[in-house]
Amino acid sequence: MDVENLVKDAVIKASTTFRKDQMDAYTRALKEETNENARWILELLIENANVAEHDKVPLCDDTGIPHVYVEVGDAVQLPGGFFSKIRSGVESGLRELPARPMAVRGNVFERIEQKKGLYDDPGRLLPAPFSVGTIPGDSVRIHVLMLGGGPEIRSHTYKVFHRRDYRKVFVEVITWLRSEVPMLGCTPCIPAVGIGRTHFEASSLMLKAMAYGNLNDQSEIEGIITESLNNSKVGALGIGGSVTALGSFVKVGPQRASGVRIVCMRPCCCVEPRRSSVYLTSESLE
Repeated sequence: MDVENLVKDAVIKASTTFRKDQMDAYTRALKEETNENARWILELLIENANVAEHDKVPLCDDTGIPHVYVEVGDAVQLPGGFFSKIRSGVESGLRELPARPMAVRGNVFERIEQKKGLYDDPGRLLPAPFSVGTIPGDSVRIHVLMLGGGPEIRSHTYKVFHRRDYRKVFVEVITWLRSEVPMLGCTPCIPAVGIGRTHFEASSLMLKAMAYGNLNDQSEIEGIITESLNNSKVGALGIGGSVTALGSFVKVGPQRASGVRIVCMRPCCCVEPRRSSVYLTSESLE
């Protein structure tokens, strides 16, 4: 099976196409919204999604940084060059999309200071370091997520003293989200939350929450977070209204014997999380 082309197509699909649960959530939001101006914005966002999918153009001018989460079955032996093919697929997808050129030229200091400008080639944009996990069985899953800059500016990873009460942790989550979402701009949002033992683990769980979250299947705590944000009346693009969040994605991992929990939170914007997945069997890798 041509892994490179499958990943290329996943980059393009993630960047141009709303998932079914995403479109369903917008349809529900349009029915629930009472503010006429906010309804008009929601209609425009739905129209934008339809045009993007039909014309295969990016959902947003900020085409995002590619993040790849690979899950490998414990009965699978990966062929040589497997991850190189994924990288090549990401590069090809960025060029064909095309993504916005965002790769910064120069050495380590020049890149930080952005002294040398940008590469014109969208394919020079390196994906974030791959995240790799294991799953039972003989399949491989490749999740491609395109993560934009606006939500990253409003994201946060920090420690919460849990006081032996899970509600204390989620009160902190909601309090922080209610302070940041009004400044996001591109609402309605979808908060993604990971709770783990270290900052790295919490961030990884947040990424997994985005890879698997479903707006048509929300847990009790996801519903509580969404309701609290909607009660803030920030509304679409911050102009006020009934729908500030389309839903929430939460993933809680193993915890350690300590007084703190590490929480990573990201308020995904109105077109995120942009994701697409590739599912492979061990036979198709041969």
